[in-house]
Amino acid sequence: MSAERQGSLRFNILGPLEGWADGARLHLGGPIQERLLVALLLEPGKVLRVTRLVAAGWNVDPPATAAHQIQKAVAVLRRRIPGGAEVLVTDGRGYRAVVTADQLDLLEFRTLVERARRLTAAGQLGDAAGALRAALALWRGPVLGGQGGRVLEAADTVLAERRLAAAEQLFDIRGQLGETTELVADLRGLIAEYPLRETLRGQLMLALYRAGRQAEALDEYTALRRQLVEELGVDPSPPLARIYEGILREAPELAAPAAPDVEAPATVLVPRPSAGPPSTLPYDISDFTGRDRELAEILSYARRSDRSGCRIIGVDGMGGCGKTTLAVHAAHRLSEHYPDGQLHLDMFGYASGEQPLAPGAALDRVLRALGVPADQIPEDLVARSSSWRAALASKRVLLLLDNVADSASVLPLLPASEDCLVLITGRARLLDLDGVDWIFLDVMTPEESAAFIATTLGTDRVSAEPDAAIELARQCGHLPLAVRIATARLRNRPRWTLHYLVERLRDETRRLDELASGERGVATTLQLSYQALDEQHRAAFRIMALHPGRDIELYSAAAMLGTDIWRAEATLELLLDTHLMQQPELDRYGFHDLVRGFALSLAGLGEADGGLAVERVLDYYLTVTEHCCALLFPGRQPRPTGLRTSHAQLPDITDAEQASQWFIREQSTLLSAIRMAEEGGFDRHTAFLARNLAFQLNARGQVEEFGDVSRCAVAAARRFGDLSLLCVSLSNLGAAYWKLGRYAEGIEVTTEGREVAARIGDQTTEAHSERVLGLYNSLLGRFPDALPHLDRAIVLERELGLPAAEVETLTVLSTLYEQWGRHQDAAGAAQRALDLIHGIGGHGSELVALTDLAFAQAGLHRYDDAEASLGRARSLCDSTGDPGHVAMAMALSADVAHRLGRAEEASRYAEWGRSAIDTSASPLRRAKVHNVLGRYHYTSADYREALVLHARALELASSISYRPEEAYALSGMARAAAALGDAAGAAGHRSAAEKLFAVMGVPAAARRD
Repeated sequence: MSAERQGSLRFNILGPLEGWADGARLHLGGPIQERLLVALLLEPGKVLRVTRLVAAGWNVDPPATAAHQIQKAVAVLRRRIPGGAEVLVTDGRGYRAVVTADQLDLLEFRTLVERARRLTAAGQLGDAAGALRAALALWRGPVLGGQGGRVLEAADTVLAERRLAAAEQLFDIRGQLGETTELVADLRGLIAEYPLRETLRGQLMLALYRAGRQAEALDEYTALRRQLVEELGVDPSPPLARIYEGILREAPELAAPAAPDVEAPATVLVPRPSAGPPSTLPYDISDFTGRDRELAEILSYARRSDRSGCRIIGVDGMGGCGKTTLAVHAAHRLSEHYPDGQLHLDMFGYASGEQPLAPGAALDRVLRALGVPADQIPEDLVARSSSWRAALASKRVLLLLDNVADSASVLPLLPASEDCLVLITGRARLLDLDGVDWIFLDVMTPEESAAFIATTLGTDRVSAEPDAAIELARQCGHLPLAVRIATARLRNRPRWTLHYLVERLRDETRRLDELASGERGVATTLQLSYQALDEQHRAAFRIMALHPGRDIELYSAAAMLGTDIWRAEATLELLLDTHLMQQPELDRYGFHDLVRGFALSLAGLGEADGGLAVERVLDYYLTVTEHCCALLFPGRQPRPTGLRTSHAQLPDITDAEQASQWFIREQSTLLSAIRMAEEGGFDRHTAFLARNLAFQLNARGQVEEFGDVSRCAVAAARRFGDLSLLCVSLSNLGAAYWKLGRYAEGIEVTTEGREVAARIGDQTTEAHSERVLGLYNSLLGRFPDALPHLDRAIVLERELGLPAAEVETLTVLSTLYEQWGRHQDAAGAAQRALDLIHGIGGHGSELVALTDLAFAQAGLHRYDDAEASLGRARSLCDSTGDPGHVAMAMALSADVAHRLGRAEEASRYAEWGRSAIDTSASPLRRAKVHNVLGRYHYTSADYREALVLHARALELASSISYRPEEAYALSGMARAAAALGDAAGAAGHRSAAEKLFAVMGVPAAARRD
């Protein structure tokens, strides 16, 4: 594009979208094109992934064709914008907007604000004011007129904050230039939009006072205080209170400056000396609740007599956790021990619109507070610090340094006297400050939250909705600031129920908005911590919020950040030090729920590396799960993923036990990673991650989760049209439906999977599908129909050389024969499975095969052989196995042990089996285990318990049409009812059982009974 053509373009996005070229307005298309263009222009020069643009284009539920529609929208915009291909550039897997400052009002705004900053620093206040006026004149309203959707609304919130910051800077300069009347009018106009913005209110109070309208200035403070108390239950901030106090006493430093003085902020006040010992502590809130342990620690440290020198106590914790409230409360409790003064200094380490208080200015304030005349306060820092320490000699003074960001601001203020006490609060622990007793302040405990809510709302209101009160505290993350704002809203809205507010808070996209009012809010507090970071750590903070896990292990964090684990650890440790992250245990990190929500709101504004970071962490999890599956399931057929192998450092996993433990540890994160991949359009990652996790979930008997991830894999494979992966995923889903008892759906998807496998020549998956179809027919009691499927599966598995798969099929065949009453055939199938297992050096189905063999041996009345098989099976039972398999082995052990006269052992095995089955989600296993336990209790003459267990088995088996166990349950109930003297009940159960056995072809002499 030529310079002339490029210069003729102009986009205005600080309001309804406008595009101009050669003086003519451009017609840019429909809402999707407009949202897409604005999203790119909000971050000019940055690459935005298609998934990010989809989120900007559609508020919720984007269509399946969204990515394609984004491509079409870009093409439309390129046609309608002169030289559009050079303005909207394809870059890798995303797009970026290439514009200059004179082509985009947002860039022009930034340029003007930066120019104003430089002019102010140079003392050219008039020119700085002109630059700011020009910047603010660019604003025409909310982005896209407020019709941009959730993502663009979030961006507009940030832009509005920048506009306010520029306006406040302009008002401050105008005040320094001596303006009053016009300034008052302009301030009132903006305050009408932002009535709780304390910086604006302070500027208005000063302007009114300097215009000779002292009473109006004081009324502004009173009106704001009333509004804050009613809506939030808090008082105005200390800086505003100091302006109010200064106006009351007509402090000379508040007078309009005779000449511009850019180095002296207009709102800085110096406490006026009083006749008695100075006390500038903020007021102690009346509803202080909880924190008993931390308060006791502070009081204990303060009263220690084994310390030489000044006692220093530090309180650190995340923003909003109540550090200042606790420190002020403790200071009031300790005030009588420091009769020579109790001084409070807000160091503004984390304060909106305030520069951190310099040590020299801080010393000037405390020296004046002690009564040192202004003309006796030295100019240089070292001399001031010496004067301060000399003034404190032989005095007992308590100094509360609030909101401290670094050690350098504290050191000159530390007294030498051992009779003094210094309390420090800050969001980061000052590790380079020696001799401090640090107390970490976490969020409140659930008990403290409950007590706080009851104190602020009243016990009657809480007792009317106790569950909602508990949930309210949980939704607030037990963060004191959040709980205080929530309860203040409820107090000010008596018609609101606790349940109503809880429901509002459930929407994570709006939760931070609900926990805010005016300038005060959780997001505002967290923003200050965030702004204190350098850009590298800000980016890391935003990126880590995208991590799928609640607990983040170090290797995955390094993968996401694109660095090694040592640099990742250093980065996360710094975020930990500033309490923007938590550390639940060594080498694992996480976010408080509200902090994660805040970080995600930042990431949603356009983190250029966010999409790449997500892809890196998905690559990492896919690589590790592939490695772990190879260790855990050596017979599994490898399949090319078509994705890159992660180059990140991987955890040292060298054997199956370590692989199993890793899967267990990371299971919830992997489930979240699959959802994240699905929502982000990473279909290959979705399908292969789901396949890898499905193996582990299936092995551990977590059938609901097994079904969920299998459905995800099927949907993803359909979307990107990989027939090979589709048939595997359908096969897995068919196995999941079997375990869930959803036979009709299972037969449908398994049949489709077999047909797809046959069409593409995938005999491995065809064999698996045949096995599952055999299973379904077996479960439905169609034994003759099941045999051909299982025989076909075994033939294919032998031809393909898949002994591990053949083991699986043989265990299904053995179970079929056992329920059919063909116990010799069942024993043969189980023994062949065990021979194959020994030949391949072990298999996860060994426990199942041994239990199958024991069932067959018990059916042949070879109880000693059955006990030998079960002894080997019990040696394989541990906490990592499928609880359904463990329960089956133990239930059968109880029955066999009793028949061998080992009553005590039998009772112990039965209890173990019942305990294990309680944790199994598979109705199939539970039905059969209850039947076996029922048989054990019947032979133990505990007929009532036998009847109860068989009835449970019948309920489970009937609900999923598990015909064999349904028949055995009815048969067991008939025997138990007869033993209890219920002849009619016994006859009814026996009749129903005989009908089922007849349909299945199970002869009476061969039944399990």
